[in-house]
Amino acid sequence: MEIWARRQDATGQDDPHRDQYGRDRARIIHSAFFRRLQGKTQVLGLGESDFYRTRLTHSIEVAQIASGIVEQLQGDPAYEDYQAFLPSLQLVEAIALAHDIGHPPFGHGGEVALNYCMRNEGGFEGNAQTLRIATKLGEYSIHSGLNLTRRTLLGLIKYPVLHSAVVNADKYSGRDAPSNLDAYKPPKCVFDCDAVSVDFVLEPLAAGERATFMAVQKMEGRHAKSCHKGFDTSIMELADDIAYGVHDLEDAIALRFVSEQQWRTHVHDRIKDDAARYPLAQEIDWITRELFSGCSRERKHAISYLVGYFIRSCSIIENGHFTNRLFGLSASMEAPKRAELDLLQSFVVQKVVKTAEVQTLEYKGQQMVIRLFDAIANNPTRLLPEKQQGEHRQYGMRAICDYLAGTTDDYATRLYHKIFTPSSGSVFDRL
Repeated sequence: MEIWARRQDATGQDDPHRDQYGRDRARIIHSAFFRRLQGKTQVLGLGESDFYRTRLTHSIEVAQIASGIVEQLQGDPAYEDYQAFLPSLQLVEAIALAHDIGHPPFGHGGEVALNYCMRNEGGFEGNAQTLRIATKLGEYSIHSGLNLTRRTLLGLIKYPVLHSAVVNADKYSGRDAPSNLDAYKPPKCVFDCDAVSVDFVLEPLAAGERATFMAVQKMEGRHAKSCHKGFDTSIMELADDIAYGVHDLEDAIALRFVSEQQWRTHVHDRIKDDAARYPLAQEIDWITRELFSGCSRERKHAISYLVGYFIRSCSIIENGHFTNRLFGLSASMEAPKRAELDLLQSFVVQKVVKTAEVQTLEYKGQQMVIRLFDAIANNPTRLLPEKQQGEHRQYGMRAICDYLAGTTDDYATRLYHKIFTPSSGSVFDRL
């Protein structure tokens, strides 16, 4: 497994006694890109409350859940043959902590807006930007970004396919934009300009297996989809789904975005009425009482139970497509419990994310991103900071995209007002 601990840039300064994945974890935590997650929207807009999750607190929770999944699988005798391939706790935490560092301001709305701006320039997608930060933009090396190990990078590639292989440009044509951006959701991918990074990560794979790993599934009238992901990535994605379905639910209840009646109608009663399908039916009554008790301690008791419940349902499956088990193994969740988690996620989406209150803020953020991008693209020497001007001369529109994707919600808002609001802005305002 030593080949997976290699870095893009062999500086010769690594302490041979230090755990390489521990170093990756430290670099991620101390990176400015990671710190900026504290100023980026998770589900609810920043500034409304100091209780709910930001991208930073979400990432920390995903790391904790991911390490819990690994510990669960390490302790299960059914997976004794797979122990050597399970990631260490430091490795899986590094992957989980970094999994969202590429996401732009204003949540998924900002992602769609940047994809609209880059529709003719190679597109934009948050996971692809994460790899770009890890391999090019991060501050730990001149040419290799955070210069993480190959296995950590593999764990960060959720969709190992190039943009050109999956994009369906017909989705973008003839649409009313930028007023309506619904058609501009990006394909899940890696940017073509970062193909060399993918080459490094997948170097140990034989050519045939590499082609299999990067296979795509065509979708009529939609972007194509990737077919595979690495073992570590599958663990991180399960942790991400659990955090999204359970912890974002906690935020929604605590901030009274959802009522007990809505919960009973859309979750409690469906689980209770189909006990044969949903194992949680035996516990759903007391979970509901605790969630809506009005007491934070009791609510947290139910939330903690749900997190543990889903962690204990995780398992390992072997897909048979690859001889290398980092690719041939995958973490999965028992089907009935996966259906329950999907139900929680759907509830959060329909009763929080899709509400007019949240969508109005998302729309506003999108319009700010588009206007900023357009202004900077037409006036790069006037509006880009000096460092980004040099990158713009080299990388063109991608440099502007990197700049805006790296901003926080607050920074982007202040930059918008500095440029477009007559009463805002000063030569002393360094943002």
